Amino acid sequence: MDIWSKQKRSEVMSKIRGKNTKPEITLRSQLFKAGFRFRIHQKNLPGKPDIVLSKYKTAIFVHGCFWHYHKDCREGRIPDTNSKFWKDKLSKNVDRDAKYEQELLSQGWKVIIVWECEIEKHMDNLLPKLITALKADLPITNT
Repeated sequence: MDIWSKQKRSEVMSKIRGKNTKPEITLRSQLFKAGFRFRIHQKNLPGKPDIVLSKYKTAIFVHGCFWHYHKDCREGRIPDTNSKFWKDKLSKNVDRDAKYEQELLSQGWKVIIVWECEIEKHMDNLLPKLITALKADLPITNT
């Protein structure tokens, strides 16, 4: 059972942003401080990646754990209320993410997925890993 009325839940959900989220801004800030220059939300690339480092031909997507169904995270779960709707919605998001990743890879881009929980809880470990992967042109493993 939801703690809010349908109207209140609708109001709350409508205020959730898709761009320039707190985790995105945090990661961009850290990358900028480390000397990286990038573009954001490039419309000419599949999926409009959150961060694009053209010099390294790398696209970074910052995924919210709930919206992109991070299975290894407490936040990446199907809500108990209206479960069928959310399962369908989140499954479509995951499928779309995979499609965009494949399109970018086929165009020769390296794709890095960074989860919201990594930024919030593990930025000290995440940033050096990202920098090493970018500079050494090595693949990065996602946690």
